[in-house]
Amino acid sequence: MKKESKLLLEKSYDSLLLSIELFNRPQDRGRVCGTLIQLDHSFEMFLKAAIVHRGGKIRDTGARETIGFDKCVRRGLSDSLVKFLNEEQALTLQMINGFRDAAQHHLLDISESLFYLHVQSGVTLFRDLLKSVFDKDLANFLPNRVLPVSTSPFMDLSTLFEFECDNIKSLLGPRRRKQIEVEARLRPLAILDSTIRGEKGQPSSTELRNTRRELLSGKKWPEIFSGVAAVEMTSSGSGPTISLRISKKEGIPIQLVPEGTHGAGVVAAKRVNDFDFYNLGAKQLAKKLEITVSKTVAVVDYFKLRSEPECYKEFKSGSTVLKKYSPKSIEKIKEYLKHESADAIWAKKYPRKVKP
Repeated sequence: MKKESKLLLEKSYDSLLLSIELFNRPQDRGRVCGTLIQLDHSFEMFLKAAIVHRGGKIRDTGARETIGFDKCVRRGLSDSLVKFLNEEQALTLQMINGFRDAAQHHLLDISESLFYLHVQSGVTLFRDLLKSVFDKDLANFLPNRVLPVSTSPFMDLSTLFEFECDNIKSLLGPRRRKQIEVEARLRPLAILDSTIRGEKGQPSSTELRNTRRELLSGKKWPEIFSGVAAVEMTSSGSGPTISLRISKKEGIPIQLVPEGTHGAGVVAAKRVNDFDFYNLGAKQLAKKLEITVSKTVAVVDYFKLRSEPECYKEFKSGSTVLKKYSPKSIEKIKEYLKHESADAIWAKKYPRKVKP
């Protein structure tokens, strides 16, 4: 290993260990900000170590300073000479950097569950990259007892955002107009969403007020935070070996944003055109499921599939309403039908139509 790469990697170890230590400290003063700053620094040092290790450059021609975080991510993702990142990993790095930016330069009121999710996914990513780039096991460099721990159980992103939005709406109830508290709770959600969509920077007060109004209007969280709705967290293992990784949902590509795009990050999760995503009518859905249209509609009603934004959407064209389903609905229904058949559901809904 090159000397420069080795020294940069050692710095990344130091910052990772400090971030874990700060996360696990028994008091909250400075905990969030300190953890995110050290975790972010750890990854910047790691990215530079990896680029140098693979023969790349971390200083542009004639520049006095080394390249910054975003350029490191871009080179690790798109430079054929050094490529060692995939789109999901780049997105995780972008999310961590976005939270660090908010914590260091402004105010960030982040829930313990969301904070844990980012720190644990960061440790998982560090472990994955250390193995793939340097063929080293993180367990050999850190004590086995060192890991992020939390008294709050892990929640997937969908459950977490639904929980957070419900709590925020409770602050907006009658006689509870707590604007400052609401904006503080909304900020980390908005930062996460915009970061996934490839936007850099913090949300303005106007944007947060608009989000607050959308919540009050009864909009579902996937409609408000479309970026978060495009990805999910997958977990594996338990105890010291737990891993959290971000992954895109079906039909939602994570794209490289052209370098130099103003106000943009390195990657962005963008849904394809809604008509392409919700591309199944009831007849097409029935054909895919190999059951009749009537039974398909009965199954959809029985499992309340139309209440799930990832599975169903209505499109209005004048007085006409098009009811469309996504490929995700096929997976959902097939999973449901493992436990209860379409014939049984039909019999429950229309008992008189079932022949004796």
